[in-house]
Amino acid sequence: MVSKFIVFMAACAALAAGCTPEPEAPAPAAVLAGEVIVAGRGGFIPEGIEYDQANGRFLTGSLAEGTIFEIGRDGSVVPFITDAELVSSVGIEADEPRDRLLVANSDRSVFQPGNVGQAKLGVYSLTTGEKLAMVDLAAIIGTPSDPPAYFANDVTVDTEGNAYVTDTRMNVVYRVTADYQASVLHRFTGMPEGAALNGIVYHADGYLLVVAGQNIYKVPVADPAGTTEVRVAEPVPGQDGILWSNDGRLVAVSNSADAPRVVAFRSNDDWASAQRAGVAAVVGQATTAAAMGDQIYAVHPHFADADPPSIEQAVFQ
Repeated sequence: MVSKFIVFMAACAALAAGCTPEPEAPAPAAVLAGEVIVAGRGGFIPEGIEYDQANGRFLTGSLAEGTIFEIGRDGSVVPFITDAELVSSVGIEADEPRDRLLVANSDRSVFQPGNVGQAKLGVYSLTTGEKLAMVDLAAIIGTPSDPPAYFANDVTVDTEGNAYVTDTRMNVVYRVTADYQASVLHRFTGMPEGAALNGIVYHADGYLLVVAGQNIYKVPVADPAGTTEVRVAEPVPGQDGILWSNDGRLVAVSNSADAPRVVAFRSNDDWASAQRAGVAAVVGQATTAAAMGDQIYAVHPHFADADPPSIEQAVFQ
């Protein structure tokens, strides 16, 4: 969920391609206007967002401050969870059946030379904000052969209360049981150059979908060695946060600063392959999204400035 932030912290390479004769560039897609909520202050960089259906509110993480904030429809920014152990809160997941908020707890300094970062899972009461657990995921890696670096990025939960967390730097998916025992579910190897694990969701049929760059992977929980790449006819570069919509589509946020959009996919073969089923252009770089009923809202974190972040309703075409 933070791949564009990685690019911002490093030097970007500009790619140009041409042919003769060069066709006229298509006009930019029109953005259909939806609701926009502008936060009352900036600087906290809400890379992750969730809609708490039980309590009717948007919650966001904060790369800069760690605090979990409640964002009101009027733009109010109110701290919900303040915990000294939260350094950079990235992906968040409302586990409403168990009244929990799951938080991927990282340290954005990992993108600066010499820092190893961290990968932890914070677990809090969704109602009160009380801390229930803080699980050190990096501690279970052991001693890596290469210099280690960790960044817990996104989190999802299954029907039994097990949580699954992606680590962008180690390219692993951690599994944390309902009683907070952690293990490595799957380690990805041979990833395409520049790709790193990002958004993750759980499917009720017993598998995870995970994105890395333009790729989508299907990870069977009972047999992670059987991980396969989902065949996508029109891949979406820069996929960041993903979520399920109410109608069963997989919704992916492309964090491209040049062509920000939210793309919906459908599958007719249990996610062996997928096809586009809608695109929503949004105004400004977005990272993740949340479902409020049938509506999808994307968050604009403002990595590069202190302007107030915003939450924008995605209107699909």
